[in-house]
Amino acid sequence: MQVFLIRHPRPQIAEGICYGQLDIPALDLVSTADALRAQLPPGLPVIASPLARCRELATLLHPAPRFDARLMEMHFGEWEGKPWDEIPREALDAWAADVPHFVPPGGESAAMLQSRCVAVLDALAREDATACAVVTHAGIMRAAVGHLRREPAAVWSQRRFAHGEYVLIDWPAS
Repeated sequence: MQVFLIRHPRPQIAEGICYGQLDIPALDLVSTADALRAQLPPGLPVIASPLARCRELATLLHPAPRFDARLMEMHFGEWEGKPWDEIPREALDAWAADVPHFVPPGGESAAMLQSRCVAVLDALAREDATACAVVTHAGIMRAAVGHLRREPAAVWSQRRFAHGEYVLIDWPAS
């Protein structure tokens, strides 16, 4: 199945804040949707994270998008809403030392994020459509591409996607 993975537009939050699953609206929605509509095949079904920054874009791309909570960004637990430079250095070092399995207090690990990402994309691949657009977050995009390329979390977690960018992947039927 062809999957157009789309990162939401820039969120309305100050730089340097850990925002993960915080429900933050996006900036530049209309211009981002216009640019994407000019590039994407017409009539694609759209599935999106229910967080506002994705939900709002999805509703501009399709009259009836579907939403799936498994497409939400990584849950950073107690770190969410805090400036990255206020998170204790030893916690960030512990995360860097074990990217796949470190769990921020009250959050989830990169492996957990990738597991739910793979589950939702596998479910979509079992549907009748040959292609779809998935409006989501950089973490989900990283996890999907990393899974397809069989990369370790320490590699795929460093991949960068711009706000409003899409990447086309071929997700295998399971």
